[in-house]
Amino acid sequence: MNAATIKRVQEGIAAAVNPAVRHAITETFERLATINPEYPEPRINSTLRRLGLRSLIRSLFRVRVEYPERIPDSAAVLAVNHLHHIDPLLLLSELPTQPYYYILGDARTLYNKWWKRLIMRLTGGIIPLERVWKEEVAVMEAAKAGQHDLIALATAVAQHVPKGGDVQTLRQIDRIVLGILTRGDSIIVFPEGRLGTAEGKLHVPLKRGTVIYALRAGVPILPVALIGTHDLYLRKELTIRFGHPLSFSPTAIPKRQEIEAVLLKLQKAMLAILPANYQEADEPKLLRNFLNHMLW
Repeated sequence: MNAATIKRVQEGIAAAVNPAVRHAITETFERLATINPEYPEPRINSTLRRLGLRSLIRSLFRVRVEYPERIPDSAAVLAVNHLHHIDPLLLLSELPTQPYYYILGDARTLYNKWWKRLIMRLTGGIIPLERVWKEEVAVMEAAKAGQHDLIALATAVAQHVPKGGDVQTLRQIDRIVLGILTRGDSIIVFPEGRLGTAEGKLHVPLKRGTVIYALRAGVPILPVALIGTHDLYLRKELTIRFGHPLSFSPTAIPKRQEIEAVLLKLQKAMLAILPANYQEADEPKLLRNFLNHMLW
């Protein structure tokens, strides 16, 4: 187990027990649970949000957007591969201002720093998910396999890190997402459920929630590929590639067989727009360490 993984797990535990992080998550859910068409969530204007993020992202990177005409102009679920914590910011900097886009994102990553909590509180548009990080899983598995020096760390993960899989939490998120889609807004989902490890690869099987939300709300799924964000450096070209929207007949209670069939179609559609043989450009990699870790 390398030092970087152990440090990451320690940071995750610290965020899990931080009262400010717990308060931010609770406050966000309370705000999202009460919104309706007459009284929407307090949030920054979408044009201002895009302008601010675009100014930041394009000052650091070169951005290429492919097939933006495929983006639905009404409610949709955007299914995106996930390579870096900058991915949602990159998307919001280039997506249209209407409909308004919400992001399903990792709670501790979003709220583990005071300045992140401030930004999230001001901008809105966040649905925090609580889940175990892959580094935490690795530590727990290593401890079970007999690596005794990791037992205390693994025990702390088990005791303090919320799994987010309890029925009440899942139902709460389900109600919030369906309310957003029914209102005509869209959501961005990373169906791999974790950060990817390489360009052009997709961690499968994909999480079923993406498909369930779309089927129940009767909205299309838009496959999106992010290319180049796994390893960042100054002025690198980052690409957002939009696939063709996938439309299905709405159903209030999707059957397992139907969900699996749609999930397979989504997986194929996402793989089709990812690069087959990605190659990093041979160019100076300025500010590489800073840019890769600034949002951790």
